[in-house]
Formats: sequence, C-alpha cells, structure tokens
Amino acid sequence: MTTASELPAAPGVGYKPQHYSALLADPGAVQWLEIHAENYMGDGGRPIAQLRHLAERFPISVHGVGLSIGGETRPDPDHLARLKHLCDWLNPASFSEHLAWSTHDGAFLNDLLPLPYTERTVARVADHIDEVQEVLGRRMLLENPSSYLAFADSTMRETDFLRAVADRTGCGLLLDVNNVFVSATNLGLDARRYVEEFPMDRVGELHLGGHDEDHDDHGAPLLIDSHGRAVADPVWALLDEVLGHGGPAPLLIEWDTDVPDWPVLAAEAGRARHALARAAERAAA
Repeated sequence: MTTASELPAAPGVGYKPQHYSALLADPGAVQWLEIHAENYMGDGGRPIAQLRHLAERFPISVHGVGLSIGGETRPDPDHLARLKHLCDWLNPASFSEHLAWSTHDGAFLNDLLPLPYTERTVARVADHIDEVQEVLGRRMLLENPSSYLAFADSTMRETDFLRAVADRTGCGLLLDVNNVFVSATNLGLDARRYVEEFPMDRVGELHLGGHDEDHDDHGAPLLIDSHGRAVADPVWALLDEVLGHGGPAPLLIEWDTDVPDWPVLAAEAGRARHALARAAERAAA
C-alpha cells in the first residue's frame, strides 16, 4: 500500500482547464496540482489527454468528493471501481476525501453534510475507509469539514474523532485551515485551540481557500466555505500557527468558483511559498 502523501512540502493549486497553457508556460511557485476525481473518471477526450501531459511534469493529488465516507451505507462499488481505474493509471502522489456524507437511499446530494462525533460513527467511518484503502491499494487522507452546525449527541471533539479514525485505519489527515477558521467562527470555537489539539503527525496535506461572509437569522457572523475568492488574512495568520506546530507540508490553494486569471492564482501560490519558507526558517533557528 502506498504512503498517504508523496507530495513536496511546497505550494500546489487546484487545476482548472482554463489555466492549462499559462500553467505550463510559467508555473511560478506551483510544484504540484490537485484534481477532483469525479471530473476525470472517463476514458478519453481532452481532459484525460491534458491530465496525462500535466502528470509528466507535476505530482498530482486526487481529491474525491463523491464517496460519502460518512454515509450510513458502504461506498458505492461502481463509483469506487471508477476511482480505482483513475488511480491505477494516474498513480497520484496523494488521494483524499472529506469527512462528510452525500448519499441517502441511493440518491446523491450535492452537499458535503456533517455527522455526529460518536464511537458508533467512528466505527462506521473507519469501516468505509478500510474498504476504500483496500480497493485502491493506497492510504487516503481524510479532510476535516467546514461546519455550520453541531450535533447535540456528539460525544467527542472533532480533533479526537479524526485521531480515532486515523488510529483505527492508518489513514492520513488533510488539514484544511480555512475549514478550521470557518467552523470556529460559525460554532463559536477557538481555532487556535483546534490547531493545538490536531494530530499533526498524521497530516499529509494542508489546504487554504476563500470564504464568503454572511450573518445567520440572529445576526451572528456566518462564514461559507465557497472557494470563490482569495484566502482571507486571518486564515493566513492561522496557517502560521499550523506551520508552527507541524512544520512545512504540501500546501494547496483552492479556488473553485469565480475562478480568476492565472496570474491571480499564481500570486496566491507565491504567498503560500513565502509562508512555508518562514516556517522552515523558524524550524531551523
């Protein structure tokens, strides 16, 4: 079974086809790319041809959004078979999925929905991850969610839940720093404490993305994990906290909606490179 992540401790970006030519001409700080698995499960055409070409130059991280790891039923066998086909020919440096569910009674919901943090849920999620890792023949990374509510019947903190799942399955973790900031704001939690409690020894990737600001029905701040704008300054500051605890790691810039021109995304990757360099300097001091 391959390791959880073989990406460089350097900036990466979520690949968008409109950036193909500019990315190849001048990648700037970008040293690896992420793709969403469900966009590349076909057998041919321009997307696959472009991906094959990119994979000759960049390590690729495959990020799934459709396995419904937290669902009541096991991962869909057909979906998992298509995912295996993709990973077999691409041989990505990393594969990850969300701690969430998106299926019910055979229907697919276009959302990544939360789940209660209990021992029973740990066992179910661990069973699903075990199946995924066995079928793919590789360790996966499990991503912390962005949360907008908490379950009253949860008996564990999210960090303890993720540690328990990782301990049972041997999977790695993907720490999305923007998700930490979004969840902490929405649920009234301490983002810095979350980072202090996170099992950094399991982290194979870090993610950064933009969020939208709103208010709930009571006028309290409500953040939406939109991936549709530049990373907010408080999230960059929280990243420094993360890097202070865990050191440099593969760091992805996600920008999936209202996608900007390449120079804007490349500038975000450049900022990520500086953050990683500062962390390396602190570690060496």
